[in-house]
Amino acid sequence: MKWILWLCLAACAFSQEFRPEIRKIWDDKVMEALELPLASGLKPKHVPADYYYRIPERKVWKTYPIYPPGREPAGYFERLKTLEPELAFDVAKLKTKADWIRAGEQVFHSANAFTSTNFSFTQVRNPEWWTATEAKLGKDGTLPYYRYVIRQKGKVEVTFDSCASCHSRVMDDGQVIWGAAGSIAFGKHWAYQIRKEGKTSEPAAGLLKLFFGAPWIKPNPLDDFSAMTLEDVARHLASIPHGVGARQGTSLRAPAHPPDLIGIAGRKYLDNTGLQLHRSLEDIMRYAAINGFVDELTLYGDFRPISIIHSSQSDELPPPETELRSSDTNLYALALYIYSLQPPKNQNPNDAKAKLGKKVFASQGCPLCHPAPLYTNNKLTPARGFKVPAEHRTTYDVLDVPVGTDPELAMQTRRGTGYYRVPSLRGVWYRGPFEHSGSVATLEDWFDEKRLKADYVPTGYRGMTPTRAVPGHEYGLRLKPQDKAALIAFLKTL
Repeated sequence: MKWILWLCLAACAFSQEFRPEIRKIWDDKVMEALELPLASGLKPKHVPADYYYRIPERKVWKTYPIYPPGREPAGYFERLKTLEPELAFDVAKLKTKADWIRAGEQVFHSANAFTSTNFSFTQVRNPEWWTATEAKLGKDGTLPYYRYVIRQKGKVEVTFDSCASCHSRVMDDGQVIWGAAGSIAFGKHWAYQIRKEGKTSEPAAGLLKLFFGAPWIKPNPLDDFSAMTLEDVARHLASIPHGVGARQGTSLRAPAHPPDLIGIAGRKYLDNTGLQLHRSLEDIMRYAAINGFVDELTLYGDFRPISIIHSSQSDELPPPETELRSSDTNLYALALYIYSLQPPKNQNPNDAKAKLGKKVFASQGCPLCHPAPLYTNNKLTPARGFKVPAEHRTTYDVLDVPVGTDPELAMQTRRGTGYYRVPSLRGVWYRGPFEHSGSVATLEDWFDEKRLKADYVPTGYRGMTPTRAVPGHEYGLRLKPQDKAALIAFLKTL
């Protein structure tokens, strides 16, 4: 009966009144040291705290499920139009830690922006949109990535750029894993918008500069795309598979897969390139604030991405009232929710084959980079061509052993630090595609020696050409077939 007592004690502890002291996260000194320098040595400058706290706060509105055409309950959408706007939660009513975590879940699903239902990026009432975007549904028949929202009675909008958009994974059986590496095909959504708006013959220069501009890198990584039209961009975006996205600060050539947030409390670096330090819950709050598009206000030398929208001088900040940010209170609730995320039940058997794979894992030296229990050493490995500055070896956790994967994301983008973080292997059974740009779809593909050849057809993100090598991380590629299969079986149990 002891276990019942422990459960009761745990429940009581979790239900006790919880009154957190939420400090301001945007402090000039903290923000200056939060991120690694970029591969070029440039140190980006975030907006000053005085400016940041003059930006109006976003409201977190109650949201409602989205159904595909033909599967919506009778009268559902018309009923939404009759609803009054409603905030998702009242901070004054949050009494326990569980209350705060539930509030954080609402923030996770809330939007950085909103679109009307006829806006082409989220034209969720148009059957054509569902075909073009290949949007996946959860078991309950609803769309996990977006939700309806009512900010004005009679007007139904769609949440846009929520945390859930990038960190919701739909499995083959329809199970939705909240916080996992997302499976949305953002490129297809973006391509549909470009084509629907009918401006495909226009030059893509402005759009590319906003999302991917990094003019301090020589040669300028956008030079190769200077002759592109929006149709050229749309064609490439539409080819990017589920689970990979050309997010702001990456590249059309080097998109990135979204990270798995489950178990992130044990990770020291955030982003594929280890861009931001992670030392506390407050650092998760800062990361969420920055990537809620405050990063467009960041100054890189004399280039500020937001200037493309405002047609201003590159180093000018727009009036703070023209922007939006999340409140520290909402970010705190969000971080609590992220820290609370748990992996789904692993159905892969820890059988004799997997136990053999564990021995293969040890014999191949894999624990050097992927030691238990986190299955990451929480270090940074330099990209090919990056010379590690001497001061980095005492400032950061550097494993000075390049693994030879494609260096573009780490070297030629404004998220590029010259490093890739050593990923955790926990949860690889529900993740994928693999490699920082998601070039291969499965673990079996990752351990296929053919991927090193120039005539290889990537099974995940293919890139700008029909064939290319997926280089690097050659560990395990030359194992005997039975040992390789056993290693993969073991990895799927983690």
